Amino acid sequence: MNIRIYRKIEIIFAFFMKIFTSFSVLLLAFIIFFIVKESFELFQSISICKFIFSDTWRPTSEPFEVGILPMILGSLYVSMLSMVISLPISVGISIFLNIILTKSMRKLMRVIVDLMAGIPSVVYGFWGLLVIVKFFEDKLSFCTGESVLAAGLLLSIMIIPYIVAACDESVKKILDNYKNTSMALGVSKWHMVRYLILPSCLRAVFLASILGFGRALGETMAVMMVIGNSPIYPKLLGRAQTIPGLIALEMGGAEVGSIHYHGLFASGFILMFILFIINAAFYYIRKNYIDDRY
Repeated sequence: MNIRIYRKIEIIFAFFMKIFTSFSVLLLAFIIFFIVKESFELFQSISICKFIFSDTWRPTSEPFEVGILPMILGSLYVSMLSMVISLPISVGISIFLNIILTKSMRKLMRVIVDLMAGIPSVVYGFWGLLVIVKFFEDKLSFCTGESVLAAGLLLSIMIIPYIVAACDESVKKILDNYKNTSMALGVSKWHMVRYLILPSCLRAVFLASILGFGRALGETMAVMMVIGNSPIYPKLLGRAQTIPGLIALEMGGAEVGSIHYHGLFASGFILMFILFIINAAFYYIRKNYIDDRY
């Protein structure tokens, strides 16, 4: 009797899971369709190449000019800078948690790292504005602390928890498999890290890079608060603007159905397309070069 009840529960659970999964897929498809539909209203008035490669953003002027090349470069610049800073730190934290700390301390530190991921973006933004930007202005005598460098530093702190979460389990699994054998052979911890752990967790690091880069590319509020929001070509110590920042700043003031409105949706479409291309490239490299090697 109990087996029949469990079987019915299993069938009902599977049925609802299929419904929820189908709903999620349909919702995603609807969002993509809506963004594409609103974007192509703009591309009837201007070519997509001109929109991408033009560097002037004046959607409310007559005649209008809508080009997002500086914002595309700003988004990529900040995201790549944050990855360059955060990736080695995150891998180091993962190794530190598993090799140096005791089991109880590891659990405590993992809780702290996970809590960092739950801090709202606006809180990070306020901290970056009051600490990083002020430090650049007061201590380093920059004419303005709002810059690509400030955004990259802040964003690197924000994405560390995501990369650590992706790398930590891989490092732990490698240690569980090889730690006792390595210790029995008299291999030092740092030799094990260099010649065993790092090569073996390369695949996990690569996947963490995909996750971290996607998170960095889509970040809005915190970056917007410290980057300066100037639609110009980005420089490390200069102001810039990202596509998410552009959309967040101007969508509230854009008239529905206007060139400005459709231009912002088209910016979101381009951001989504860039993220898709980058993720596809990452997965191609992983499949053809990382998985085959390790």
